[in-house]
Amino acid sequence: MICKNRSDELPDLWKGALTHVANIHGYHSDNWNNEAHLIEDITNDVLGRLVTLTPSMEFADFAGIEDHIAKMSVLLQLESEEVRMVGIWGPVGIGKTTIARALFGRISRHFQSSIFIDRAFVSKTMEIFRTANPDDYNMKLRLQECFLSEILNKKDIKIHHLGVVGERLKHKRVLVVLDDLSDQLVLDSLVGGTQWFGCGSRVLVVTKHKHVLRAHGIDRIYEVGLPSDELALDMFCTYAFRENSQRDGFNELASEVAKFAGNLPLALNVLGLYLRGRDKEDWIDMLPRLRKGLDGKIKKALRVSYDGLGCKEDKSLFRHVACLFNGMEANDVKMLLADSGLDVSIGLKNLIDNSLIHERGSCVHIHCLVQEMGKEIVRTQSNKPREREFLVDSKDVCDLFNGNSGSKKVMGISLNLAELYELLRIDKKAFRRLRNLRFLRIYRDSLDLHKQVRLHLPGGLDYLSPKLKLLCWDEYPLPCLPSSFCAEHLVVLRMRNSKLEKLWKEDESPTCLEVMVAVPQPIWMLNEVYMQVCTELEALVHTGINLESLYRLDLSGSSRFRTFPYISTNISFLILNQTGIKEVPWWIENFSRLVCLEMWECKSLNYISPNISKLKLLEKVDFSNCGALTDASWLDREANAIHTKLPALSFINCFKLDQEALIQQSVFKYLILPGGKVPSHFTNQATGSSLVIHLLQSSLSQQLLGFRACLVVDANEPKSKISSWIISCHLTGKDRSSFRSSDCQLDIELPRQMDNHLVIFDCCFPLNKDNDSLAELNYDPVDVEIKFTSDSCCEIKGCGVHCFSDKQLSNVCEADKSNMVTAEEFGKSSTAARRRRKRLRVTGKTIQESTDLSCSQTVEEHWMYV
Repeated sequence: MICKNRSDELPDLWKGALTHVANIHGYHSDNWNNEAHLIEDITNDVLGRLVTLTPSMEFADFAGIEDHIAKMSVLLQLESEEVRMVGIWGPVGIGKTTIARALFGRISRHFQSSIFIDRAFVSKTMEIFRTANPDDYNMKLRLQECFLSEILNKKDIKIHHLGVVGERLKHKRVLVVLDDLSDQLVLDSLVGGTQWFGCGSRVLVVTKHKHVLRAHGIDRIYEVGLPSDELALDMFCTYAFRENSQRDGFNELASEVAKFAGNLPLALNVLGLYLRGRDKEDWIDMLPRLRKGLDGKIKKALRVSYDGLGCKEDKSLFRHVACLFNGMEANDVKMLLADSGLDVSIGLKNLIDNSLIHERGSCVHIHCLVQEMGKEIVRTQSNKPREREFLVDSKDVCDLFNGNSGSKKVMGISLNLAELYELLRIDKKAFRRLRNLRFLRIYRDSLDLHKQVRLHLPGGLDYLSPKLKLLCWDEYPLPCLPSSFCAEHLVVLRMRNSKLEKLWKEDESPTCLEVMVAVPQPIWMLNEVYMQVCTELEALVHTGINLESLYRLDLSGSSRFRTFPYISTNISFLILNQTGIKEVPWWIENFSRLVCLEMWECKSLNYISPNISKLKLLEKVDFSNCGALTDASWLDREANAIHTKLPALSFINCFKLDQEALIQQSVFKYLILPGGKVPSHFTNQATGSSLVIHLLQSSLSQQLLGFRACLVVDANEPKSKISSWIISCHLTGKDRSSFRSSDCQLDIELPRQMDNHLVIFDCCFPLNKDNDSLAELNYDPVDVEIKFTSDSCCEIKGCGVHCFSDKQLSNVCEADKSNMVTAEEFGKSSTAARRRRKRLRVTGKTIQESTDLSCSQTVEEHWMYV
């Protein structure tokens, strides 16, 4: 009756629907002898299905979880019908599994079938194949059988070939989570490709090994970072007090424990549970024990990543970083270990992939607890400190210097002067007993000039190992180095706050800091010199000396140093902050490879040679707090902008500069000036962080919308000096039709505190490429809303925009294209050059899919240049 007088297609549709319903797995009463049992099974099944329809709130009170889920939702794009594989990557104890569990509980109800595969599932499944070949076919079959049985909720499924998973699931919308995955074979066997699963399916892979994700073609990756200090404290309080707020009387203690944990969620959990229910006196008594070493549970968890490293060379490199090189530039680590046989470039990548270290900017960093784990590994090499490769504890270092026995095994010493509680006297011949010493690092972790010096050299020093590659000695108490010291292998020389007046005595060596007329051949290999806060230093070199390998010189704080140094024409980083230098001379043009010039708080500086504008690779210029500086005419570079770099310019607290000329005529990456009000040059202004400008329809025929932006900002003690800014552009016509151009991101280096300053930069947004309909719409005029967003460390108090004319826009684009060419010329294979080529990141479909601009791209490729 339903199909009577209907089209011929309707009966076929009904037949198909009824056939589908008949084939749906259900309950047949003939299979039950007892009707009560049948009803009980049906009831349990319905209850189970209802549970999956209710989102899990198990982790609702977990501090910070909502932010993680929000970021993961952007990557997962649940509304999309495409099949997506997404990775969660991060170190042990960062909270990856918690995020995956919370996400699984929230979204599994949106899928026909779902499964959470943890390490226990894999281990149990593969137990009988422990002695089998890693690529055993039967083992793969067994993995797939167990996988299908779980996800289809059917017991003891048997398969006879490896294509069954795709056949059974290709029409199902499924959610698969693989947690704590380290085995590529397991990943390939269970989720071989997106074609295995039905439309809208999602596969989530949780791992501490990034290369596992890359090898499987997973490029949507959520990197789990450490929580903020505030959030970490909330997490610790949740574990310690069962509430996310501090208990009266425990404020300082709770903050100290959270700091000791390094904000690592695993450590916050373990320490919080350990201290829960104990009174304040117990907390105070237990803190010294916590400071001495890692808790056993934390140590065991962190050690997994180290033990999982594939070769002894990577393990050795990790120990070097943990004991000596934390916070050092990656290029410096490579140079210091160039002849070690450790294959440092690949090794660093492996350590990063295994979440043991991470790169922040160009530097290598390691979490404080992971670093402590690395030091503990070295301590276990021998009960006798002199039999270890590195000494990192002040007690062991003191025992070594106070004893008469030497060591042929100690390669490195790292001594924190702040940990010396008693006077340490080092005999002048002490280093003769350490003939294999290659890395000497005596430092104070905070450069406090009022701290009592507890390291003395009462008889001077007559020897340093000729094998030394790293010599870092804060507060060095002598006026010169031993005359017998052969610096043939020295790569980095860092002598902060030392009493150095010269390198060697003039009557004992031709090399001296004040004269340096003839430099011995061996020291030509020196790559870095740091002489920060050497108040006795008056001059470094005589004009005409060229140390060919020197690429970084840091004389910060050497207030009596008055002569601009001419030491190497290959210098790349010249750091002269807080010196007494009065001028940047004409021969600055000879420093053709100079990338960075820092001279902040040089209060005597009053002249900068215009020749500085000839430096094609210059990226950063910082003359902040140079109160005597008035002339910035050297920045009028419009005539030769095509041939120069776009530097970042900082003139914080330079109140005497002619700002109007600087803003209107200069070409730069960004410019920082003092000021609490947007200058009149920016004709479109607004308070706050957004504004609307009006464009005529004729403007829409152009490919780009270009403008110079000015923001009035306050910086409030950011943890990192790098602040990220997002600029977005939204166009709306009078009929409310709209088009949003892509967002762009700009990273700006700011001081920790900066009130009422202007941040100025250029932006170009694509308009009509791939959006031809925009030009055809009857927009007259078009409203363009421009929004500026910064991270939490900055407050945007006002903004302004000056739109470019066609000529100005052409100049900006041409300058940036030449900028990319010159970076390409400066060492294509150099990682430093690659960093210099990066101009901005463009936010795309995902949180982590930001794309670095390469040198081969041009304005016509939809990228925005800042």
